[in-house]
Amino acid sequence: MMETILDTELQDWHKYEIGSRREITSLLRQIGEKNQLVRMLVRGEDDVCVTSILDMDEAAGTMLLDCPINREQTLRILATEKLRFETSLDKIRIVFIAEDIEPTTYEDRPALRCAIPATLVRLQRREYYRMETPMASPVRVAIPVVLESGGAVEAFTVSDISVGGLALLDHKLLLNTTLGQRMIGCSLALPDGAVGATLVVRNAIELTLLNGKRCRRLGCEFVDLSRGNLASVQRYITKLERERNARMAGLG
Repeated sequence: MMETILDTELQDWHKYEIGSRREITSLLRQIGEKNQLVRMLVRGEDDVCVTSILDMDEAAGTMLLDCPINREQTLRILATEKLRFETSLDKIRIVFIAEDIEPTTYEDRPALRCAIPATLVRLQRREYYRMETPMASPVRVAIPVVLESGGAVEAFTVSDISVGGLALLDHKLLLNTTLGQRMIGCSLALPDGAVGATLVVRNAIELTLLNGKRCRRLGCEFVDLSRGNLASVQRYITKLERERNARMAGLG
């Protein structure tokens, strides 16, 4: 069902699919706590209503949703075997399918109860969300380069990162900045371990530092990143996000 829905929207959507019950429950609970509106597609875009997540019952494997005011629409929802839901969390699109929807009450008002989805797609796209890497503990990516003396592997500082790619600083002006240039055999050194990747140059900017020296900033896209490596990048981004939120709250 999810595959049919998303194939035309994002060819490699499966790379963003989450199957961990714990992580799915956590994301849905955050959506509810932030009172984020959720679009419920009853019959595709022709029949849509807005709801919200009222409560999560992880032990029972269910969640409670706000009930539409329109009674006819509610009846159509209850008659539908599977429903598609769309929302966002911190500018990241969330899509999931819910089954076994039934009427119930929440705080003495009508509500809907359904099973917590078995999978969830978290479309964290490059253009939506990037995290700056900390200067105190910089992340570096090792890239094979061709020098006059032969081949070598050089380490470059990563300035920001997303699940779609990264931006790096080339202080020695060693890298080929041709747009579309593929850099094979790269190794991104994350705290949890090295992530192997192929990078493609998407943009390059010449910078002049405060000390007068020239530097290049290259925006690169990940190509053919495995699901395991994608998960490692996602975990690192989540870690950076938590640390940033703690600093903003005065806790870190």
